[in-house]
Amino acid sequence: MKIIFLGAPGAGKGTQAEIFSARLGIPTISTGNILRAAIQAGTEVGLQAKALIDAGQLVPDQVILAIVKERLSHDDCAKGFILDGVPRTLAQAQAMEDMGIVIDRVVDLEVPDEAIIQRMSGRRVCESCGAPYHVEANPSKTEGICDHCGGKLVTRKDDRAETVKERLEVYHSVTEPLKDFYGERGLLCTVPGDKGSLEDVSAAIAKTLGV
Repeated sequence: MKIIFLGAPGAGKGTQAEIFSARLGIPTISTGNILRAAIQAGTEVGLQAKALIDAGQLVPDQVILAIVKERLSHDDCAKGFILDGVPRTLAQAQAMEDMGIVIDRVVDLEVPDEAIIQRMSGRRVCESCGAPYHVEANPSKTEGICDHCGGKLVTRKDDRAETVKERLEVYHSVTEPLKDFYGERGLLCTVPGDKGSLEDVSAAIAKTLGV
């Protein structure tokens, strides 16, 4: 299966993508990971991307999509793949279609903004060892102190409520229109990402994918 996971930041798409990658035996492809891999491997588009990043410039769509297409040509994608974080825009989605990248299903994880803000602003991370916590879902034994190394627990800048709100605004204006794009093609399936446990959400995705 060739699947795209859509959803706002904090909706849980990365976690679910990894679960279904293992379940279906197909790779999860995120733009950040393949960009780093292409740069490390010294591929032509990887070198192009590195030059732009080193110059402090954004990597344009055509370079991102060239890296995605190159990655999808690898043997481990022969049975399918999961895209996480790409496409981000209508222009990227249209370009992927024009490049002949075929998608079977688009899973849209729907979580209300209020729940995402609560979920992400409750995250904490140990500044010493990086261990993750959540004030409600996964608290440390002693408030503010890491169970593993005794380090101080901090809120990452990306998880602060004001930053999360900004990221959600960008998602709604730039990425959310993809739901209509794929809905018109009959590929979209919407799953509530805040109903029940992690396992419940996985079960709902499995049902809609028929796996």
